[in-house]
Amino acid sequence: MGKRNDRQTGYACVVLAVAGGVLLGGCTSFMGQQDKRATAQLSPTMGNQVRGTVSFVERSDGVQVSYNVAGLPPNSDHALQVHERGDCNAADASSAGPVFAPASARLKPGARVEGDLGNIRADSNGVATGFIVAPDVSLDGVRSVIQRAVLLHHDPIDPYAYPQRATGLALACGVIHAQ
Repeated sequence: MGKRNDRQTGYACVVLAVAGGVLLGGCTSFMGQQDKRATAQLSPTMGNQVRGTVSFVERSDGVQVSYNVAGLPPNSDHALQVHERGDCNAADASSAGPVFAPASARLKPGARVEGDLGNIRADSNGVATGFIVAPDVSLDGVRSVIQRAVLLHHDPIDPYAYPQRATGLALACGVIHAQ
């Protein structure tokens, strides 16, 4: 009788272990891998017609910044930057403050700061779509872009200029919100 109880107990343990694994596996399948996401709706600054959406998805190699913007001059290049404050209330977006630069690299001549995401190009219809991978920002912690502003500037970033933030007037501004 003792061997039978040991065997039944062993079977019960195996069944419970398998059932527990199925339940836990089912939870991860149900919940799925959750990427951190954020988005900003770009609204035009005074005198401009630029509108669009900028989305942020945190990946292992950085934050993928996808953009879909219309109302740009045809065949033109523009800087896409994250600024310190999530405030687009000023008519020229100056309320967004300086370009986001949490690291000390901003003090070094010629150093690229984290908020300089890169340049985007409008097609012949004045539409720019695509993505940039930004390895120096995140969606949490000290390098988080959440609750900051993303600005699209008239001029592209000049990688040889210092400071690199001399990108002309802002064409559009949007506050970055977590999803």
